[in-house]
Amino acid sequence: MAKEKKVKSKAKHQVLTKNSMEFLKTYINTPSPVGFESSGQKVWLEYIKQYTDTFFVDPYGTAVGVINPTADFKVVIEAHADEISWFVNYITNEGLIYLKRNGGVDHQIAPAKRVLIHGKKGPVKAVFGWPAIHTRIGNAEKEQQPKVENLFLDCGARTKKEVEDLGIHIGSVVTYEEGFDELAYDYLIGRAFDNRIGGFMIAEVARLLKENNKKLPFGLYIVNAVQEEIGLRGAEMIARRIKPDVAIITDVTHDTQTPMINKIIEGDVACGKGPSPTYGPAVHNKLLQFVQDVAEKKNIPLQMRTVSRSTGTDTDSFAYANDGCPSVLISIPLRYMHTTVEMLHKKDIEDTIVLMYETLLALTPKTNLSYL
Repeated sequence: MAKEKKVKSKAKHQVLTKNSMEFLKTYINTPSPVGFESSGQKVWLEYIKQYTDTFFVDPYGTAVGVINPTADFKVVIEAHADEISWFVNYITNEGLIYLKRNGGVDHQIAPAKRVLIHGKKGPVKAVFGWPAIHTRIGNAEKEQQPKVENLFLDCGARTKKEVEDLGIHIGSVVTYEEGFDELAYDYLIGRAFDNRIGGFMIAEVARLLKENNKKLPFGLYIVNAVQEEIGLRGAEMIARRIKPDVAIITDVTHDTQTPMINKIIEGDVACGKGPSPTYGPAVHNKLLQFVQDVAEKKNIPLQMRTVSRSTGTDTDSFAYANDGCPSVLISIPLRYMHTTVEMLHKKDIEDTIVLMYETLLALTPKTNLSYL
């Protein structure tokens, strides 16, 4: 019993080190748009490969670090690497740039935002232009709302040729410029915490296993999947390739304590009060109970939530892949999802990392997950 307490204390003491926080900052600040995740994946792989026995990348860019690659029983811990973004869709003769969504990007936050257009000659700075308030006063369309069709980028070019000379082309991907920062009371903000915070957390689980010299009785696949934001596509591909026996998925969920969110619909979840596992058809009930039992034993607070049909996360792809894979979703509370100021609490990050870590230590190939 004394030894178990010592291990727990050691693991918690090592979570969110100075080095891991530097990795998080770099990772969050590296653009990783849907379908173009390679820059972020390179940062992630460079960090995690020191904690794994081997790694590989699939044809569409999903990155996987593996511990015990020869083991027959396979366990996945997974997050998705892609961030919502925009595509250049049309360039006017006056050098203004119109866009299409790449994933579920929120058009209402766009006006006056700074962006990077990723062209053939490298990133180009630009802004979402928006009419000044002076020009809207007295106008019948004074309160016109931003829409995809009336939003445009201004990169300083004044002709279509000047835009193209910068290396910008139809299909260039556009990401917001805002990055990682820290607020008071242990809050962090940044764009694309959905779900690069998951990629960070699964990498930290691998680090804890290595630094605490833990030997697992199964193969562990640390999966950072692409293209979740447009239909769970990366997870769909990699689940078929790995054919795992168990999958632990991490993603974000809504903190419901701010205005304009209905707790009756979204549940009662708050940043700083612990991870938020999910009940739902794709979530394996016995595996979920196993996680809850680990949390209780290790005094990790949980905030349970429910989904009606699908989870809307990579959990669905793993659960229903191949012959079926017992899967569980452990979400982390997040404020202001799909904006440039997504907000998390450090304690939730630490608790979620430790929960996954302790779950892996408790799990074995003989763990009974049979319903009957």
